[in-house]
Amino acid sequence: MTKAIRIHENGGPEVLRFEDYEVLPPGPGEARVRQTAIGINFSDINVRRGGFYTARPAQFPLILGNEAAGVVTSVGPGVTGVTPGDRVAYAGMTAEFFERTGAYAEERNVPAERLLKLPATLSDQQAAGMMAKGFTASLIINHVYRPKVGDTILIHAAASGVGLVLTQWAKYLGASVIGTVGSSEKARIAKAHGCDHTVLYREVDFVDAVKDIAPPGVAAVFDGVGKDTFVSSLRCVRPFGMLVNYGNASGRVPPIDLLKLSEGGSLSVCRPALSTLTGNVALMRAAAAELFDLVGRGVFRIRISGTYALRDAAAAHRDIEARAHAGSVLLLP
Repeated sequence: MTKAIRIHENGGPEVLRFEDYEVLPPGPGEARVRQTAIGINFSDINVRRGGFYTARPAQFPLILGNEAAGVVTSVGPGVTGVTPGDRVAYAGMTAEFFERTGAYAEERNVPAERLLKLPATLSDQQAAGMMAKGFTASLIINHVYRPKVGDTILIHAAASGVGLVLTQWAKYLGASVIGTVGSSEKARIAKAHGCDHTVLYREVDFVDAVKDIAPPGVAAVFDGVGKDTFVSSLRCVRPFGMLVNYGNASGRVPPIDLLKLSEGGSLSVCRPALSTLTGNVALMRAAAAELFDLVGRGVFRIRISGTYALRDAAAAHRDIEARAHAGSVLLLP
């Protein structure tokens, strides 16, 4: 037997239970991984709450989580890509993020094709804190809107795990970054990761603040907040600009009248799905190789804001919902 965090119903952090869990021997094409660090994403909280994401009813009990790092301990029939002793990481399966979860566990079986061997330059905690967030940033920058020299980009929740990666990547490509943050401390962290201007959205109207900084408007908005920020952001974008919503921390973005896009000056809107990248093994591996290179060369720094014992997953969820962290948060088995 091993231990895992399971939920038997949707609800608040109190539904997270630290329980015995049996892991069967790995089947064909699978590898058993002893996990050393588990990444928490806001999508885990949304699945726990049972909100707007799940297209099909959840099958309880279920184990939350989409990403982790660890060591391969055994492999099933037909596995050739990894061997026992390999350090590996993964983020997501060939499905939507609310399907085939299971990362909140001491050990689990993972399809071997999903496992990415870790270079010596990357620690297990860095890997667990960057895979899903890095893949999200890669999806946006490589497939939706690539910042360029002369661009000004607005990044909401710039001190979040994804926000810090997007900020550093946009700066690396030559853009100027405006980031909204929730506190002076988060402003300091965002600036330390390359943010040129920070806006404390709880103290000022972010639209007015962005217009003061970039009167012509920004080239693009990268928004992981959703309901509280996306529609208002239409007033921040220059003609022919783009708004990208990649997350819904504050709730789902309400329906948008397409005529609003013409009023703003021929704007474009995109809602990328991470499964578009993670569901394509070749695309996922190419994105991982680029991320490993960028982190290895010091282009990006992965900030681990907090670590919790696996059994304390409920406390981690409460703190994340209270916006107590800036950067990635991990569970340690």
